[in-house]
Amino acid sequence: MPCATKIVATLGPASSNPEVLERLLRAGVDVVRLNFSHGSAEDHIERAQRVRDAAARVGKPVALMADLQGPKIRVGRFAEGSVTLAEGAAFVLDAARGTPGDLQGVGLDYADLPRDVRPGDRLLLNDGLIVLEVQAVQGDQVHTRVVVGGVLSDNKGINKQGGGLTAPALTAKDMEDIRTAMAFQADYVAVSFPKSATDMEMARQLANVAGERWRHKPGLIAKIERSEAIPQLEAILKASDGIMVARGDLAVEVGNAAVPALQKRMIRMARDMDRITITATQMMESMINAPTPTRAEVSDVANAVLDGTDAVMLSAETAVGRFPVETVEQMALIALEAERAEDVRLEADFSGKRFGRIDQTIAMGALFTAHHLGCKAIIALTDSGSTALWMSRHDIHVPIYGVTPRLASQRRMALYRNVRPMLMDAHTQRTPALHEAERLLVAQGALMPGDTYAITCGEPMGHPGGTNLLQVCRVG
Repeated sequence: MPCATKIVATLGPASSNPEVLERLLRAGVDVVRLNFSHGSAEDHIERAQRVRDAAARVGKPVALMADLQGPKIRVGRFAEGSVTLAEGAAFVLDAARGTPGDLQGVGLDYADLPRDVRPGDRLLLNDGLIVLEVQAVQGDQVHTRVVVGGVLSDNKGINKQGGGLTAPALTAKDMEDIRTAMAFQADYVAVSFPKSATDMEMARQLANVAGERWRHKPGLIAKIERSEAIPQLEAILKASDGIMVARGDLAVEVGNAAVPALQKRMIRMARDMDRITITATQMMESMINAPTPTRAEVSDVANAVLDGTDAVMLSAETAVGRFPVETVEQMALIALEAERAEDVRLEADFSGKRFGRIDQTIAMGALFTAHHLGCKAIIALTDSGSTALWMSRHDIHVPIYGVTPRLASQRRMALYRNVRPMLMDAHTQRTPALHEAERLLVAQGALMPGDTYAITCGEPMGHPGGTNLLQVCRVG
């Protein structure tokens, strides 16, 4: 039995082999992430096709997520690849430096850093392992003192404690990468470092224009990794289809201790607003080199599932790790066990809520009916996938089958919690459509003779947003 929580896996050298890719999909991967920080446009188009081919062989709907690089806020390269900074030492970050770095200083990929900082600010490098305090800004040079030392190597990231870096979320490279992503009809585009709804609105406009040739509009995921995004969270959610709780950069900016509560708040707000969530960063990091996770990692994944996240994400674990398939298998087992412990509280979820739309009311009615009648399945006949999305915002131990005639909707629903997307030919008459949906589930073994199920659809058929009918059926 597949888990309700979806698994996002990052494609890389460890997972690009067709056989390994197939094993990953069979082990539980629902969404494949293409990291646009690495590789050329041709590389990404070829990898996307490889994923589509593997999904076809496995017979499973799989979504593709193009993850944009965002602004490069990094140090430059060192003459010997790295330096070891001692506590109390002086170190210069020089936006104008053209030579490789040394113990005295290093160049920058981010030329605006001298204009973004002032004396007293703290800069966190390499995910916070190195801490520098700004002493003075002189032209293109930021003079710092090492507060926490260690090894600093080529191209490590820079964060400002408390936020405040002015780099735009969308760079010229990102804009070109959006066009590349639309060339293979990426189902989702993840935007790095958005600070406001405007960043997401701009990304959506660019993606819609780039995808117009294929009549394709991707889902937009806002990666919440800047402290400035937190007070703008509701507006960012309204402008997006979902968010990624990107705990790495976010933790560096707001502090590790603040992240668990922020994670719960973000997931809860997204569910309340009918948006999807992906929880990411270091979920199973020890399995890059070890065949089993740590107890802390098991708890971390389980807690994200219990928080209600739609998906949990693997990065280096599947991109470059030694045990990519085993990592996915372990994550799926953890998610399944956590889901068994969930309470169904539909009465509490619906208490005091009003639904102004008929289709939303039908979706909520299907959940309530299926739970109290003990139905084996809920079938949502849907064009866009919206009905299945609304249902998936509430915990219920009944699988939701999103049945659609649109391939793009089927793939997009692959990210929705507890939704199993299925493709079915378009119908203009209700009765044949209902019979065909039942036949598909019986053929898959999801329904047996005598089982009851709830099914929703719209009449007349084929009109997006027209769900207006709920029916309870028994398999003959």
